Amino acid sequence: MASLDFPAYGNIYFTDARIEDASLKIPLEDGFCIGPYCSPLFWNCGAGEPELYGRPSSNRGPWKTLSGYASRLIDTAFTRLPNEQVSARDRRPFRGSVEDHKRLLKICHKTMQMLTQDDRVQKAALPTLIHADYNKRNIYVSPNDPTVITGLIDWQLSCIESAFIYSQNTPDFAALPDIDPSEEDEDGTPKGRDEERLLKDLSICHQTYDVMATYKCRKLRPSRQLDSSLFRLFHYCFTSWRDGASAIRQELIDLRTLWPKLKLPGSECPYSPTKQELAEHAGQFEDFETMQKLKMWLKISMQTTSDGWVPNEVWDVAQEANRAAYDEWIETAKESEKKGRRRYDRRESW
Repeated sequence: MASLDFPAYGNIYFTDARIEDASLKIPLEDGFCIGPYCSPLFWNCGAGEPELYGRPSSNRGPWKTLSGYASRLIDTAFTRLPNEQVSARDRRPFRGSVEDHKRLLKICHKTMQMLTQDDRVQKAALPTLIHADYNKRNIYVSPNDPTVITGLIDWQLSCIESAFIYSQNTPDFAALPDIDPSEEDEDGTPKGRDEERLLKDLSICHQTYDVMATYKCRKLRPSRQLDSSLFRLFHYCFTSWRDGASAIRQELIDLRTLWPKLKLPGSECPYSPTKQELAEHAGQFEDFETMQKLKMWLKISMQTTSDGWVPNEVWDVAQEANRAAYDEWIETAKESEKKGRRRYDRRESW
């Protein structure tokens, strides 16, 4: 699939699909065409985000150019900003104000448009179709020979995307394990011979997948050989409100640092923060990283994925871990409140 060529970004439809606007059908071949995206990204109907339901981006493709695709990502980001009074939960310091997000998204748009003019980015953005969730739970194998794949499920998020959207994804069977920082030795290696042996085995799987994805998939190769900072705005600009202004601001700061080194289009990065902004950002980004550490700790404790998926065989254990984490979190919050502390430890609560 990764070797197929496509004339645009979008989803594949039958030629006679009931798409009202015929201009949204880009001919493919053999009775098929490329039409608007079906991804929740452009429909704002992802699980866990009910406040966004019914607020889709006005333009869901398809797009023949990377520039058009990038513009619609920014449009989607704007549709995810609250248009009503912001709740207390959404006033966390690292979240930033709605005005902060509007300003940063405009800078993101200008920056992304400049990036799309770079030949290296263009080569790394070829329209590509592969499985979007290629993890163990979606792969069926023969009960007699587990090396024989008999089927793949969960195709609903697969779209014709820019190659760099797929290139940084590593399936769980080839990913290095998440390690709880509290269980590491001083040199950063996990304790115990069993853990070291497991890490070595997984490292072999990781390296093998990396070689295959880089050198066997010609479309993925350009982006895998470039600095990932070039593409992170395309990955995360539309989640700016969910992740917080400090997260997208850090991406811009990283890109600004790399701009001269990578000889990107234009004399300099469009983002030019003031000293005061950088000073405020330092504290806000620390809060954001604390939240990410909390999420990582929860994933490890409950043996779950970032989307909350838990295998049947560890469900009971995960429920117990969830209850224990919740109880500990509440106690930590109570103790910290008594001491008048604003920040807690890695189980930080606002």
